[in-house]
This record gives sequence, C-alpha cells and structure tokens, in this order.
Amino acid sequence: MPNDARTRAVAAAVTRTRTSLRDDIDRLRLDAGWSIAHLARVSGVDPAYVHRILRGDVGASFETYARLAVALGADLSGRVYPNTGPALRDRAQAPMLELALHDRHPRWQPFLEVAVRRPSRGWIDAVLHEPREAVAVASEIQSELRRLEHLIRWQAMKADALPSWEGWDRLGEAPAISRLLIVRRTRATRQVASEYARQLRVAYPAHPDDALEALVGTAAWPGPALVWVTLDARGARWATGR
Repeated sequence: MPNDARTRAVAAAVTRTRTSLRDDIDRLRLDAGWSIAHLARVSGVDPAYVHRILRGDVGASFETYARLAVALGADLSGRVYPNTGPALRDRAQAPMLELALHDRHPRWQPFLEVAVRRPSRGWIDAVLHEPREAVAVASEIQSELRRLEHLIRWQAMKADALPSWEGWDRLGEAPAISRLLIVRRTRATRQVASEYARQLRVAYPAHPDDALEALVGTAAWPGPALVWVTLDARGARWATGR
C-alpha cells in the first residue's frame, strides 16, 4: 500500500474507533440517565473535556475512554481483525447477512455498513432500498439480544438519521424509512423475546413471515419487523413465525 493510502487508512481507522467509543459511551450515559457533568464527576475527567469528547471535537486517549467506561460500569476492549467484507461484529453475523443478500429479491438494492451522522452517529449494518415502493429498510443483524430496550431505541435513532448518510441522494425521491431486525434464533434469544414479547411487538409490529415474503418476493413491505435466522453446521436458514 502506498504511503499516502496507508496514512489515509490509518486516519480512517482511528476516526472510526474514536467515533464508536464516543457513541457507545454516550449511549450508556443516556441509558443511565446521567448528565455529562455527572459522568465527568464520577469518572474524574474534566467536564469541559468530556463535553468536547462527546461532541466529537477531540479524540481522547485510550485511558480516558477507559475511565469513562468504568464509571458507567462497562468494559472497554480493543480488537484487531481482518478487513475483509463488511465490518460485522462477530462470526455469526456474516453468514446471516450473506443469507439476506443471497435470498433478497432483485428489486431490493443493498448498501452495506451505512454511516449516519446526525442527529445520531453510528453504522447501520445494511440498508435495503426498493425504488418502486420508495422504501429504505435500515437493517441490523444481531446474534444476541442484550440490553433489548437499548437495542430497540438505538436502531430507531440510527434509522431516523438515515437521511444524513452521504449516499441518501442516490436513492432518488426521499423514500419512507423502515426497520428490520435480523436475529439469530437460539435458546437465549428466544427466552428474551418471550419475556419481552410486548415490547418487541410494539417496536416491530409486522409479522416475520410477511417481512420475509417481501424480502424474497414481490409482496409490499409490511413495516418494521423482526425476523429469525437459524445458524448451525448446515449454515444459515430463515426461521418462520414469531
């Protein structure tokens, strides 16, 4: 890799990492109901500096991010992984995304790892655009259902921020924005879904089978939906029903 390209790649990696850390810390702060001043007081970091970090004005040291994370009762970790394919979080998510891309009807145009900037910053795993129906489906892939209320809220916030994506204008006339949550079906995720069934049905009211019919065929998109994927030695497969 030429030096200029390497320099740009390093700068982009640093920016992505700092953005992710900042967004994670701010989400945890909001979940805890803490003000920035309170987070600064508990972590021992200067309040003005915390403001600048969370606004994205400065990139803090790893130690400072660790102090903020520990104050919020969270763990801080770093990873180095091969940069091949979409930047998914774990090995379970890649085959789940591959299934969705393979089985989608050609009418759906996919965009992967979509960056949104305002009012919320983050990455959407995939956006599926249907031009004739004029709908863009912000899709997230999850192998676990931890912090369910946070997951639901954060997906909705990122979907609402989709017009800030730099590729938004390529979609033509502004489409309606919807959401799709693709979840690995395991004993643990099914237990969470059973315990919080009402919350999930409010957040994702469309029936999974209707969403799958729209994804792989020509049925109209039914609205926000959660669909299940079974993943085992035979590969990834759709699981029907709620």
